[in-house]
Amino acid sequence: MAPPPISNTIRRLRFDHNEMTQQDLADRIGMTRQTVAAIEQNKYSPSLEAAFRIAEVFGVEIGQVFQWKKAAAE
Repeated sequence: MAPPPISNTIRRLRFDHNEMTQQDLADRIGMTRQTVAAIEQNKYSPSLEAAFRIAEVFGVEIGQVFQWKKAAAE
């Protein structure tokens, strides 16, 4: 299965926010660390609600966290 066409900057944002751990982020958005890791590694696309929660934790717009890559075939 191909990775989702969405990339993110979660790892950089965590680093920029006092090196927040995946577990810290997971606790703040009500998800597991494993889910945060999968999202961060582009293995899983979060729900829209989760995406907004992640952006809110970092105090940025959702587009600063997630970027959609248009597929070459489109």
